[in-house]
Amino acid sequence: MTKDLEYVSGWGGNPKARTRLVIGSTVADLRQVLLAEHEGSRGVIARGLGRSYGDAAQRSGGTTLEIVRSGEPEWVDRSAGVVRSPAGVSIGELIRFADAEGFFVPVTPGTRYVTIGGAIAADIHGKDHHSVGSFGKHVVSFRLLMANGDIVDVDPTSDLELFNATIGGMGLTGIILDADLRLSPVSGNRLDVDLFRTNDLQATMDALTGAETSHRYSVAWVDMAGGGSAMGRGVVTNGNHTDVRDSGQTLREPILGVPPIWRIGLVNKLTVMAFNEVWFRKAPARPKQVAQSYDSFFYPLDVVRDWNRVYGRGGFLQYQFVLPFQSETLLPRLMESLATGPSPVALAVLKRFGPESDGYLSFPLAGWTLAADIPIPRAPSHLEARLRSIDEILVSAGGRVYLAKDSRLGADLLPEMYPKLIHFTEVRDRVDPGRLFQSDLAARLRL
Repeated sequence: MTKDLEYVSGWGGNPKARTRLVIGSTVADLRQVLLAEHEGSRGVIARGLGRSYGDAAQRSGGTTLEIVRSGEPEWVDRSAGVVRSPAGVSIGELIRFADAEGFFVPVTPGTRYVTIGGAIAADIHGKDHHSVGSFGKHVVSFRLLMANGDIVDVDPTSDLELFNATIGGMGLTGIILDADLRLSPVSGNRLDVDLFRTNDLQATMDALTGAETSHRYSVAWVDMAGGGSAMGRGVVTNGNHTDVRDSGQTLREPILGVPPIWRIGLVNKLTVMAFNEVWFRKAPARPKQVAQSYDSFFYPLDVVRDWNRVYGRGGFLQYQFVLPFQSETLLPRLMESLATGPSPVALAVLKRFGPESDGYLSFPLAGWTLAADIPIPRAPSHLEARLRSIDEILVSAGGRVYLAKDSRLGADLLPEMYPKLIHFTEVRDRVDPGRLFQSDLAARLRL
C-alpha cells in the first residue's frame, strides 16, 4: 500500500516531512521498494511506530518505509531465554509473548509502543541501564536487508563492524528484518517499588546513586519549573521484580485518548508548576514500598493514547543528554540553562547510566542522563540558541545528546560527541556507498 506525499513527523510533532509513505510487511515488499529507488533519489528510511521524537524516521522528498508486523515471536532456545522476533513486533507484544514463559524484555524505554527494529536502531535504554546496559547488549544476531537487496545474517562473529554500526545506527545500514534476543528470566510480573521524594538536586542524585547496587531499576522525576533551591527536587522510584504474578492482563490498553483534532496547547508555565507541585506533594517524604504493575512502573504515559497532542499544534522536543560522571558538577548549570526562557520544561527525568556499549553511534555512556520535554515556542530561535550553548558545554565535558530524540543538533558537533563516528562511516561506505538509506536526521548531520 502506498500513500504519495503524506506528512509525517516524530512523536514531538515537529519537524514534519512531506514524504512518499510506503507500508510494507513482507521481504518482497521491502525489496521492491529498495530496488525501485534510483540514482539521484532522496533515499529511503525505515519507520516503526513513530515514537522517535525527532526526524530520525522520516525522509523529506524521499521514501519513508513503514514496517508493519509480519509474524509472531518464536523461541530459539527457551531454556536460555533466546527468542526470534520480527522487527515490526512491539516491545509490548514481546512482553506478552515472553510473560507466559516467565521472561521479560531485558531493556524497555518509557513506552511499550516501540518496535524491535527501532529498539535496535536506536539502541534504546531503560531504567536498568546501570544494571544491564542498553538493548544492543542483549541482541544475539539479526537479519539485515541491504541496499542492493541482499539479506545478510549479522552477529559479532560474522561481521562485528556491521553489527556495531547497526546497533544504534539509526536505520542507516539497512532494514532490520528480525532479530534473536536474549530475554531476562523473572518469577512474577509485578515489581516492588521504593517510592519517595527528595528536596533538592543533590538529594535526588544521592538517592539514585545509593540505589545502584540494590535495585535493578532506578529513575527520578525532577522538578525544573520551581527554580532556586527547589530545582531538581524529585520523586524517586527504585524497583525490583518480585515473585508475585498477576493472573489478569500483563499489559492493559489505554483508557483515555487525545482526539486528532486537538490543536490547543495545554502546557505552559502555570500548568507545569501546578502539576509539579501536586506530583511532588503526593509522593511520600520517606521511602514507601508499593507493588506496581508493568503499566504503572514502566509505562505511566501509555495510559493516554496520543498524549503528545496536549502540546498543541506547535509540538515539542525532547532534549536528552548524558554527562560523564567526572563532569557531574556541570549538571546544575545545564539544568538551569534548560529551565531559562519562555518555554517551561514540562517533564524531566534523571537517571544514572552504566558503561557505554560497543555500538558506534550508541548514546549511553557512564554518567548522568537527563531527558527534558520542552514545548516548541512560536519564536523557536531563542530556544535553539539556548540548546546550542548546552550542546557546546556537553562537547567540552565529553557528553552527548541522544540522536533518537534529536531534531536540531548541528553537524559540526557530531564527531566530537560521537568519537566512533569514523568507524560508522567506514562501514556505511562499505555497505551503502550510494547512501540509499537516508533520513532527515542523516541529511542534517551529514551522516
